[in-house]
Amino acid sequence: MLKKIDHIGIAVHSIGEARVFYEEVLGLECLKIEEVAEQKVRTAFFKVGEIHLELLEPTSEDSPVANFLNKRGEGLHHIGYLVTDIEQQIEYAGEKGCEMINKKPVVGAADKLIAFLHPRSSHGVLTEFCCKETK
Repeated sequence: MLKKIDHIGIAVHSIGEARVFYEEVLGLECLKIEEVAEQKVRTAFFKVGEIHLELLEPTSEDSPVANFLNKRGEGLHHIGYLVTDIEQQIEYAGEKGCEMINKKPVVGAADKLIAFLHPRSSHGVLTEFCCKETK
């Protein structure tokens, strides 16, 4: 059901400051910046081959990304896997004993349906399932 790694999420305090590194040092182009109000985050996307890097900046002190930054600092936040059927993937992970943060898909950046699997179930890596088709 997994198609490919869709993106790698990187938590940052400031997209404005972090994008300097990605643009000037790595030579990448920022494709888009968008706010995802439901997730209390602003995102910036950069493409490397077929994978996107997603910078995540909290828009609220009580956002999950703000909590992550307070505990761990800037860095790798999650790996997003493109799936063919997100509801089926959530059900399958649950059947295998995984703890889902999202038991139902929610709308994330780029209008994708997303659902997170708790890092306790995936050896410390926050895992995101995403699907291009919104319902």
